[in-house]
Amino acid sequence: MNLVESFKQTFGYPPLITATAPGRVNLIGEHTDYNGGAVLPAALQRQVGVALARQDAPTVIIKSSRFEAKIERPVGAPKRGDWTDYAIGAISKAAELSWLDGGVLLQIESDVPDGAGVSSSAALITAILRAAAQMGQIETTAIDIAQHARSVENDYIGMPCGIMDQMAVGLADPGKTLALDTRDLSYEVIDIPASWRFVVIHSGVRRELADGRYKARFEECQAAAKTLNASMLCHLDAHQIAAMASLPENLLKRTRHVTSEHLRTVAAIAAMKVGDLETFARLMNESHLSYAQDFEASTPVIDALVADALANGAKGARLTGGGFGGCIVALYDKRSADPALQTLLDNHPAAWRV
Repeated sequence: MNLVESFKQTFGYPPLITATAPGRVNLIGEHTDYNGGAVLPAALQRQVGVALARQDAPTVIIKSSRFEAKIERPVGAPKRGDWTDYAIGAISKAAELSWLDGGVLLQIESDVPDGAGVSSSAALITAILRAAAQMGQIETTAIDIAQHARSVENDYIGMPCGIMDQMAVGLADPGKTLALDTRDLSYEVIDIPASWRFVVIHSGVRRELADGRYKARFEECQAAAKTLNASMLCHLDAHQIAAMASLPENLLKRTRHVTSEHLRTVAAIAAMKVGDLETFARLMNESHLSYAQDFEASTPVIDALVADALANGAKGARLTGGGFGGCIVALYDKRSADPALQTLLDNHPAAWRV
C-alpha cells in the first residue's frame, strides 16, 4: 500500500501533501560535525514518507505503519520519551515558524530502520518539515530545513547532534555522497565510483543515543575545546596541538580521534574523486580503529563484525553512526561483493543487510 492509500485508509480521505527523505550512512567523518570538521555521508535507498492534512483542532493525530494505534498529542506538547516526540517536535517547529496553523493529521511510512545509526529520526523530521513548508506555501531551502531539523533534535529532543544528518538527508540522493564542511555548510555532491560498492550491515545490536553515551562524548569534546581555547576542535593551531599533551587522558583521546578523523575525511574525499579505492578503504579502516580505541564508541560485536568483513573480502569497514551499536559500512570491489557479503552474513546470524 502506498502512502496516499495508507492515509486514506486511516483518515477516510486523501492527504493534502506528501513528502519523503532518505536515510543516510556516514562513510567517514564521525563526531566531527559538531566539532567543525568534514563529513562524508551518503543517501540510502530506504526512505521515510509522510502525508499531511489539516485539521481545526490544535492537535496532531499520528499513524505509523509500524504501529496499530493512532496517537493524538497537542501541537507544542513537551517531549515524553517515545518515538512520537520526533513528529511532535517537527510539527511544533513548523507551527513556531508559522508554516502551519492549527493541527494536522499525519501518516508515516518508513523502511529506514530505527536504532541503526542511519538517521531515521533526521529523515522523519526533515520529511515533516518539507511537507509543512509545502502546505504553508513557504519558500525555503534544503539548508534552512536542515538547520530547523537540527534545532528540533537539539532543543526539543535534547540530542546535541551536529548538522550532518539533516544536511545529508536533505541534499544527497542514492548513489551520491555529500562532502560537507560543517564550519560553513559548504558542500559538494560526489558520485560514488561505479566500481565501488558500499554495503550497510546492521550488527543486531540496537543503538540508543538517548542512553547518555553520545551526549557524554559531545560534552567531552566541548570540555577539550574549552581547555584548549579552541572554537572548533577539528581545527587546532600549533600551540593548541602542543597543549593536547596536558589534557586528561579521556579528553586527549577524544581530541586525537576528532582531529585525525577530520584529516582522514578530507583525504577520503580526495580519494573518492579520483576513484582511489585502496586509499579510501585504508582510511575507513584507520577511522574504525580511532573510533574504537580513542573515541571508545564501538562494541565487541561491532569490532568482530568489522574484522570478519575485512577477512572475507571487504576492502574497508568501519562502525558508522553515533556509536555504541547499530551498523557498520563496508566497501567492496563491486565484482567480488556478493559472495564475500554472503559469507559475512552466514558467519553472523544476528546481522542483516540494511
